[in-house]
Amino acid sequence: MRNLWLFISKYNAFFLFVIFFVTSLGLFVTYNSFQRASVLNSSNQLIGQAYETMHYLRSYLHLAVVNDSLAAENARLKSQLPNAFYSDSVDVRTKQDTVLKQQYIYIVAQVVNNSIHLGDNFITINRGKRHGIEKGMGVISASGVVGIVKDVSANYATIQSLLHSNTRISASIAENNAFGSLVWGEENHDPRMAILKDIPNHVKVKRGQHVVTSGFSTLFPRGLPIGRIMRTGVKGGESFLDIEVLLSTDFSTLQYVYVVKNFSALEKLQLEAPKPSK
Repeated sequence: MRNLWLFISKYNAFFLFVIFFVTSLGLFVTYNSFQRASVLNSSNQLIGQAYETMHYLRSYLHLAVVNDSLAAENARLKSQLPNAFYSDSVDVRTKQDTVLKQQYIYIVAQVVNNSIHLGDNFITINRGKRHGIEKGMGVISASGVVGIVKDVSANYATIQSLLHSNTRISASIAENNAFGSLVWGEENHDPRMAILKDIPNHVKVKRGQHVVTSGFSTLFPRGLPIGRIMRTGVKGGESFLDIEVLLSTDFSTLQYVYVVKNFSALEKLQLEAPKPSK
């Protein structure tokens, strides 16, 4: 306490100046309408900026919750798209009984690990067996195909990314229905580009055409976006086109994915499996 009084007495002139200055400034603003209006406008602007900053900070802190909510809503909406159903039609004489049955549902998951610069890239998500994830399921993002589920634990799963040397996706060109296999670049490992193979060289292919899922595999419904054709040509002596595709999924910013559950997958795989010779 004694030190405080010594400090005040030592700098009493400064404190008296501050008191007189604040008092005179208050009297000046109070009894002069123009200055009073200017101070009020300035204070309102500062308060408004402070409120805006606080709102921004609160919004940022709740951003993860908002993203989770939007991703879940997207998964629900994807499950209601026409290509998530199939028509179970039965013709009985002249009467047709048509029933739409759910074939695909989408399970939303958050990316917790990702790689894009390796020769074989994998993604880890925070969903596993407890959430209905199984090995071999297809995985997509809001903008396109991502990969295939590789391994699953109770709460996590790894995805063999589209950016992997062993990943092959059955794809077609939307404008002409020509189909082939999409693989990652064998020479230039660019995370933005892939190669569409097995398209015969008599097929008319143009830059800018859309590459989508063919629907031939059990992984994805037909027509999901994969990318757009950037360049096409024929390698010497070959009968198939060499097509470069700009991928629609940006793997460098991937945060949420949707795992595709196909209720008809097992039946189709069992039917198409090689039968033992008798």
